Amino acid sequence: MNAFDLADLQAQQQTEQRPYLEFIRQSSMSVGLYVLPAGGVDRQKPHAQDEVYYVINGRGLINVAGEDRAVQSGSAVFVAAGIEHFFHFIDEDLTILVMFAPAESK
Repeated sequence: MNAFDLADLQAQQQTEQRPYLEFIRQSSMSVGLYVLPAGGVDRQKPHAQDEVYYVINGRGLINVAGEDRAVQSGSAVFVAAGIEHFFHFIDEDLTILVMFAPAESK
């Protein structure tokens, strides 16, 4: 069994000082923790895989294909492969669980 604790993942992400920490990788899917600070800039590009974002905590907006939507703790957003998307107007640090299917290309 692989089991993960949010506090441990956050500590590892902070130690490695990068916004995205992948912690599950299988051919069928990958999962990571994405952290964006208040006022931060999300520089991601469209992905070749479908993905789901689940906001663990924080508050901001996500833009998907030119449409803005407010996100906060408990929000879930699906983004189809190849679609332009990014977080912006981040009012409170965002901690986001990101799931790709199949696994994100590297």
